[in-house]
Amino acid sequence: MWSRHLKFSNNGMLSTLVATNGRKSNMGWWDHVLPAPKDPITSVTEAFLSDPSPLKLNLGVGAYRDDKGEPVTLECVRRAAEKISGCQFLESTKAAAKSKFVEDSAKLAYGNDFNVVREGRFAGVPSLSGTGACRLFAQFQRRFYPDSRMFIPMPSWSNHHDIWRDSQVCTSTYHYYDPDTKGLQFQALMNDIKNAPDCSFFLLHPCAHNPTGVDPNYEQWKEVSHIFKIKNHFPFFDMAYQGIASGDLERDATAIRVFLEDGHLLGCAQSFSKNMGLYGHRVGCLSIVSRDEKQATAIKSQLQQIVRAMYSSSPVHGPLLVSTILNDADLKALWEEEVKVMVDRLIRMRITLRRTLEELNSFACWEHITKQVGMFYFSGLSPKEVDRLQRDFHIYMTNDGRISMAGVTSSNVDYLANAIHEVTKKV
Repeated sequence: MWSRHLKFSNNGMLSTLVATNGRKSNMGWWDHVLPAPKDPITSVTEAFLSDPSPLKLNLGVGAYRDDKGEPVTLECVRRAAEKISGCQFLESTKAAAKSKFVEDSAKLAYGNDFNVVREGRFAGVPSLSGTGACRLFAQFQRRFYPDSRMFIPMPSWSNHHDIWRDSQVCTSTYHYYDPDTKGLQFQALMNDIKNAPDCSFFLLHPCAHNPTGVDPNYEQWKEVSHIFKIKNHFPFFDMAYQGIASGDLERDATAIRVFLEDGHLLGCAQSFSKNMGLYGHRVGCLSIVSRDEKQATAIKSQLQQIVRAMYSSSPVHGPLLVSTILNDADLKALWEEEVKVMVDRLIRMRITLRRTLEELNSFACWEHITKQVGMFYFSGLSPKEVDRLQRDFHIYMTNDGRISMAGVTSSNVDYLANAIHEVTKKV
């Protein structure tokens, strides 16, 4: 029960004392706030850091590591940083730099063979990495389709559900991964798309699906696009790993290009955290393909208004690095080479892990290790097996058995294989 008491202070000014149930300034404003549930990904790193064992192994982090387990600064990024080192990040250059970054990002996602960029049929804004891009679109969806829901693949990156929930957008799931075959549940996926209400929003991973590493092939993407056209669904692509699936930036944008060929309007969240190693810079972009330039202008103004109320303005240094690389033929070629080197290392670790497990005469089939692609290997390990790996072998991963292949190196792959063999072998 709130009550309000008025009194004059010593200097004659009127002041207000607010009390409740006789209490005054010692109110327990936040006594009702309880600890939030631990994030399934960040909690892995927290547990790893608190483990004193010299054998400990962190396979939860979703950022690239070299074969020594160390973070990598790409040479193309070093050279780009040198090129812009003399730039002054003045207020007068911010708008132009960010506009150029958005255009460069759109070209990377949509390609030079489509008229999306040339005709100005897209609206885009820089974002705080891919997470920020998803959150901006969720807010945009909420603003203009308040009764809609977002269909998210099952499973998906855990943060997807939190992003749309906190944006007050309802979510549903659609079939995607088959735990029995450790592959794609394509027919179930197609049935869910067909059975969803017309004009639904769907979140799609265009490449290196997180957490499963299982992607549709070209023909399957064509079928998905066809059904989307019939149902008039809106596709929203979260592209956090362009280049990391195949080592080819153009190939990894195939899904988006298929939808563009079929005339879809679509949204795209991009992140440069993984493929350029700019995790700490939080460099991302949200773009929405529109019917025409007029519509794009209106959408951009709404996105800018959402940004203004959320964080006002994004940093400029990271976007300048990206644009510098994308607009310098030599730096872009170097970047493409370095992405290929990264992916080749991930593939080698997959091959070595599978071969080592098979040489241990494990009863299980491990071919899915090399069939999956990208940063993660969705192992199929049970929560109990994951817990035992952590407890007995100091190996840390998310509870669903997702292993970051970036954390697997030549020096620890045998240890990992033997530990997996130990917790999965039949007694």
